[in-house]
Amino acid sequence: MSHFSSSRTSSFAVWKPLLFVAVAVIGLWWVKWQPYYFKAFLAADTHSIGKSILASEAADPLQAAWAYAQIYFLAVWKAAVLGVILGSLVQVLIPVNWLQRTLGQPRFAGTLFGTLFSLPGMMCTCCAAPVAAGMRKSSASVGGTLAFWLGNPLLNPATLIFMGFVLGWQFAAVRLLAGLAMVIGIALIVQKLTPVEAATNVVPLVNRADDRPFLRRWICALWTLFWNTIPLYILAVLLLGAARVWLFPHAEGAVSNTLFWVIAMAIAGCLFVIPTAAEIPIVQTMMLAGMGTAPALALLMTLPAVSVPSLIMLHGALPSRSLWLTGGLVALSGAVVGAIALLF
Repeated sequence: MSHFSSSRTSSFAVWKPLLFVAVAVIGLWWVKWQPYYFKAFLAADTHSIGKSILASEAADPLQAAWAYAQIYFLAVWKAAVLGVILGSLVQVLIPVNWLQRTLGQPRFAGTLFGTLFSLPGMMCTCCAAPVAAGMRKSSASVGGTLAFWLGNPLLNPATLIFMGFVLGWQFAAVRLLAGLAMVIGIALIVQKLTPVEAATNVVPLVNRADDRPFLRRWICALWTLFWNTIPLYILAVLLLGAARVWLFPHAEGAVSNTLFWVIAMAIAGCLFVIPTAAEIPIVQTMMLAGMGTAPALALLMTLPAVSVPSLIMLHGALPSRSLWLTGGLVALSGAVVGAIALLF
């Protein structure tokens, strides 16, 4: 009887991560992989992936907020739902000891695993945030969590392909090299500068020793993660939709190839929120209106990496100090990339 019980427990332990992988693969195929496969052909044929999401003419802040929210959420709702599902499932289906051996390592290994695990996700910074929060609540290190979160938008293979066809392969090469340095470098720096007590003091959303049925524990994790992330996310998107007129000027020739505009675009990119790969048509449109190459590169590095909503969504998973530091380092990195471009 005891042999039967241990076999059953072992089988169930194996079944849980297999279920997580199945949900992740099916969800990502539906939301990301299949649509991006066809979108790559569109980018190759037309050298465009659509209009800039900032193209609205609305001048009234309320109208601008509502118009942007409609466009934005229509573009991301599938990925946002998938992100919350995966972020809750990782807490009840993935063994804690496995997470501790991979993403839980506080040194380079954890950051490297986080970077590698981010590549198939291809999510924007806000859709990746619930998954990162779930990983963090399940004993992932600060560095591993940040590498996964930043790697999703910055190292997205589909975005790099779109960028090559639309903006040129030199832009894609800069994004890849600088993005890799940002993901690993920022994750390691923030991990090192986060106090040990803050890095290790994580309250899980679900009790792993809870003997309630799996479905009840998962619904509990799903509900808690949803209320910890989504309401503030929606509010922040509405507020930024109202502020976009001031964040991104469209007057021809306004964004010139100067250090001032490099810094301004690096900061603006860290504040605003966009769907996956939306930085490409934004930069394409602004460059056609006269924006210089250097501020364009600064925007390409910071716009997808972080945003106010995504930082807010991680407020319960990472220390505030770590989130502020991450946003500051992303802005600094974008400014450095743009400043280097001014020299050539």
